[in-house]
Amino acid sequence: MKRTGKHPDKALTPVRINAMKQAGRYADGNGLYLVVDPSGAKRWILRTIVQGRRRDIGLGSLRLVSLGEAREAARTHRKVARDGGNPLAERRRARAVIPTFEDLARTVHGQHKAGWKNAKHGEQWITTLKTYAFPALGNVPVDQIGTPEVLRALAPIWLPKPETARRVRQRIGTVLDYAKAAGYRSGGNPVEGIAKALPRQPDRRDHHAAMPYTEVSGFIRRLQAEEGKTGVALALEFLILTAARTGEVLGAKWTEIDLEQGTWTIPDNRMKAGREHRVPLSSRAIAVLRAAQALGKTSEFVFPGRTSTRPMSNMAFLMLMRRLNVDYTVHGFRSSFRDWASERTNFTREICEAALAHMVKDRTEAAYRRGDLFEKRRELMISWAAYVSSSEDKIVPIRRVS
Repeated sequence: MKRTGKHPDKALTPVRINAMKQAGRYADGNGLYLVVDPSGAKRWILRTIVQGRRRDIGLGSLRLVSLGEAREAARTHRKVARDGGNPLAERRRARAVIPTFEDLARTVHGQHKAGWKNAKHGEQWITTLKTYAFPALGNVPVDQIGTPEVLRALAPIWLPKPETARRVRQRIGTVLDYAKAAGYRSGGNPVEGIAKALPRQPDRRDHHAAMPYTEVSGFIRRLQAEEGKTGVALALEFLILTAARTGEVLGAKWTEIDLEQGTWTIPDNRMKAGREHRVPLSSRAIAVLRAAQALGKTSEFVFPGRTSTRPMSNMAFLMLMRRLNVDYTVHGFRSSFRDWASERTNFTREICEAALAHMVKDRTEAAYRRGDLFEKRRELMISWAAYVSSSEDKIVPIRRVS
């Protein structure tokens, strides 16, 4: 029958507990019960609401837990539940061996490896933490990391290396999110809102300084003067002619190239958007590829590095730009191409964006787009090659494309 009247409060006593022989559940008050099993064994449980659900939490046998200890444990668990926590998760966490930040970061790195597009990204992920996070956080148990500890890791690089600092912040946050999901910590992630405690960083738009498109043809001529000395200049000219990303060019393999059809097909696992991308090749881009073949290196890579088994390093581009005393970034050539297409041609925006392999942000438009505008993009890339290969800065005559 449903109990009526005043709820019990400290109803049990040691004498009464010793006298209990009949199987059943006996209330002490505030959700604490002594359960007598048919075998005669006696144990404590706490019935309480945990995150909106009624839960029974075992507190141990009467032989091991006294009445006073059971009341104190019940009080502690009720407080955790009242504050929105989960007493069971808290207890599991207390019993577990809490890993250090470095140990857990390596665990997260290992578990995420399969999902990354390439091994290089995975190596960069853990290397940035080794370099910038482990000195401050490496030996700290993950349940003891708060805002001051994260601030100590990020402050030295926040202004001198803003892009790296943002990546480190994101990766620290990933490790701490994993720690919470695994029951090693509770509460919020101290990475959230950390930027408010740090100085304002420079405008991110300055990170990929783009060469004005009017200067690209002159730069191409300088590259062509270098091409007899090194394959790096060939690779950089190919990047400019195709408006591709650095990693896409450096990782290009001969199996992706069809010289007869003038097509470069980049597989989905090497694309930022995770979708296969076909690049139409102009006659000059094909000539660059044939020049790369003539270098005589036997490799699966179009632009191999010092050894034929590895692609060229992106540092090769950086060193070439420095040697030529050019202050612009390699990635910025994509912006040079986009500015030229907008200001000097009549090609539509969707064709230009498709040439850069940009995802369609509008979901409705993306749902109805089936093709990749390949033939129209071929005309665009032929016009771009003609423009950057011209000896004078002039508008390349092209027909209006609808």
